[in-house]
Amino acid sequence: MIQCQDCQYFHRTSRGDIRLDCDPFSTILEPECLTKWQLVKINQMTTSVNQMVASYQATLDYYRKLAPMQEKMFKVMERELDDMSESENWKVSDEDDQTDEDNEEERSDSDSWK
Repeated sequence: MIQCQDCQYFHRTSRGDIRLDCDPFSTILEPECLTKWQLVKINQMTTSVNQMVASYQATLDYYRKLAPMQEKMFKVMERELDDMSESENWKVSDEDDQTDEDNEEERSDSDSWK
């Protein structure tokens, strides 16, 4: 059986990680090579998943830090919108009163024709 470090497809990275450049469908030299290749790929996937989980956790931590600030911003914006709508109420209330008066006049005019 060939040892991995003696294989032409074996490479060790500067960090010490093992990299097998063999293709499991064409360049596997021995049956044990396929098993080792599978273990290396599982290890690589596990490392990748761990990095994704760490990134997700960092994102969640960031969101947790932002949540109180977002709540404050929403409350301030809500207050500003309420203030704006209150400041516009005088326009709307006069228009409503005027349309009510116009409607009453139209009704009285229509009643007079009867």
